[in-house]
Amino acid sequence: MSESQTPDPEVVELAGKVFDLARTGDAATLAAYLDAGVPADLTNDRGDTLVMLAAYHGHAGAVTALLERGADADRANDRGQTPLAGAVFKGADDVVRALLAGGANPEAGTPSAADTARMFGKTELLELFEAR
Repeated sequence: MSESQTPDPEVVELAGKVFDLARTGDAATLAAYLDAGVPADLTNDRGDTLVMLAAYHGHAGAVTALLERGADADRANDRGQTPLAGAVFKGADDVVRALLAGGANPEAGTPSAADTARMFGKTELLELFEAR
């Protein structure tokens, strides 16, 4: 790796902190970092976005704050999973609603959120998806 390709340790540390904020659901601090210029669709080494981490860990408020700042509700990780499918899998209905309000597509990803809801017999979510 050339020197220009070596990540700045301070940038790596900041990114780690921001990912931790998404995992813990600190919506206010996340919003402040994004407002200060951190990319809304920052991804980790597995392709997980801040929205994916907040959604998977059940933090509807953080998901909403990220989506309000331009994060992509449907951006899939390296395994083709979307935040909405992750929220369905985890049973986080408030996160599902926050993602839908932010424009998430239940048919995006592999498996999609709709496929995941079918797999787990979550008919109330399938009805919610169809109602949008």
